Amino acid sequence: MNTERPVAAEAVEAARAAAVASGVEVREITEIAEMTAVGVLFETIWRSAPGTRPVTTELLRALSSAGNYVAGAFADGELLGACVGFFGNPGKGSLHSHIAGVAKAGAGRGIGYALKLHQRGWALEQEVSAVKWTFDPLVRRNAYFNLGKLGALPVRYLRDFYGPMTDGINGSGDTDRLMVSWELTSPAVRNAAFGEPIRTDAKALLDQGATVALEVAADGGPAAGSAEGPVTLVAVPPDIEGLRTTDPGRAAAWRAALREVLGGLMAAGGRVTGFDRAGFYVISKEEQ
Repeated sequence: MNTERPVAAEAVEAARAAAVASGVEVREITEIAEMTAVGVLFETIWRSAPGTRPVTTELLRALSSAGNYVAGAFADGELLGACVGFFGNPGKGSLHSHIAGVAKAGAGRGIGYALKLHQRGWALEQEVSAVKWTFDPLVRRNAYFNLGKLGALPVRYLRDFYGPMTDGINGSGDTDRLMVSWELTSPAVRNAAFGEPIRTDAKALLDQGATVALEVAADGGPAAGSAEGPVTLVAVPPDIEGLRTTDPGRAAAWRAALREVLGGLMAAGGRVTGFDRAGFYVISKEEQ
């Protein structure tokens, strides 16, 4: 990585490379037909109930015309992914990334990564230094993508943030979320943008004395442990989305347990410093 180049130009270069690697063109969307396609794509991904499309064409048009972020990933004219964000604090101090998704036809190609890197380059060109968004902390692959692949870090645990959501992903339970902040010019994020993910080794931390405050029990449910010590691990299930279909009660138990343990640790000042792909958040309680 060339550390002497302007960060925005460097970010655009990294985004272009990621798009090429995933076989797509990522660009802003301004045409009505493509905005409608974005709405249909998100409706398909979230398996929304009739009349509850995550975003409408009208909303996307309004966001885009006001100078916000609406972008899509295309391959041979087909929309395979999209990402939408809008400015948060006055003066464009930050961007809130509201929704992003990739079609099944584009899964496993790194399209989501390419979309986020395009968003990073776009934001830096707008002189925005941070992007924030929320995600369901129970979804293991999203936790690794956000914290490991991108280098974002959780800043708040939000209880039932959206209220009831009638779609095929969230189920009928509470919509707890983690708010993450993506500090676009930090060394970790810059390295992640050039293919160097944030590596977290839960086993090594356990060998060094870390405790496990929440783990997966033999029956697949949550099992509380010890939160003592300066470093604590908090587990999430391998497939919470599948569990919501096959065992809603156990899925609800996971929501309650994670809210109490992870939410409680963060409320008490603990910082989430990483996520191991094996399924553990790492929380540091050391004073900085």
